[in-house]
Amino acid sequence: MERQFIYYNMYKMTQINDATPPAWLIKQIRLARKGDGNDNIRRTNDLLSCLKLHTVCDSARCPNRNECFSHHTATFLILGDVCTRSCAFCAVRHGRPEHPDAGEPDRLAQGVLALGLSHIVITSVTRDDLADGGAGHYASVVKSLRKLCPDFKIELLIPDFNGSEDALATVLSAEPDVLAHNIETVPGLYSEIRRGADYNRSLGLLAQAKALSPHIITKSGLMLGLGEKRPEIQSTLNDLAKANCDMLTIGQYLSPSLAHAPVRRYAPSEEFDFWQNQALNLGFKSVASAPLVRSSYKAPLFFKAMI
Repeated sequence: MERQFIYYNMYKMTQINDATPPAWLIKQIRLARKGDGNDNIRRTNDLLSCLKLHTVCDSARCPNRNECFSHHTATFLILGDVCTRSCAFCAVRHGRPEHPDAGEPDRLAQGVLALGLSHIVITSVTRDDLADGGAGHYASVVKSLRKLCPDFKIELLIPDFNGSEDALATVLSAEPDVLAHNIETVPGLYSEIRRGADYNRSLGLLAQAKALSPHIITKSGLMLGLGEKRPEIQSTLNDLAKANCDMLTIGQYLSPSLAHAPVRRYAPSEEFDFWQNQALNLGFKSVASAPLVRSSYKAPLFFKAMI
């Protein structure tokens, strides 16, 4: 029953695509879902609820949620929990978002202090409804964090801001330590998987970040299992390396529901090792590559590895 509960959505879809979740991956997800202590999970959840803070852990149905919550860590989701885009891989709700919450930056800083974090990861929904895409709100969040937590490391995982260099410059002016933007998949799958996004625009954002702020650490993420071919993966890694991307995460795509893109295949663990070595050989300074790796998973560890 546990296997059926964890994998019901994926199992139903993968029968069509002839890709069954391997037993070792099921075991890994069971452990991640269990976490390391129900009391810690509850305390983290209660704190976030009290401060009215959203997390991508909840909104995106991350398989590592309980593991991270049990260690009092979370990836904060700012600018609301409703996205203006509807990517085929993402579980975050889409529709018409509310106006940005002006009190969110200060509450988030309070949450960081209460959780005892020293490396903070912040992402957001895409806000195509805002003139600056939410860049000003990102800057306000960083400002509030610097005020209460001046020595903490701040990692921002930003949307593409529709290619606006002004919006990107606004975020960079707040001086985060890491600027991340996920490429997500290979260019040939963008029209199916990342509706509203553009592969070259995402690559350009990472390259622009280095041009505007040469010392910023840049980061991106890639999913396997959406139907990409090996030459396409290699080409995407090459493109990211040419954009001077410093850090990279590679993980297995897990479909959040029957309404989302199906899992086309489950990559073996050896393949993640292979792509990690390929990326390091291309010059990436830190690469996290494993089935349950997500863009913010154990971010402090991989940041320290790069440093």
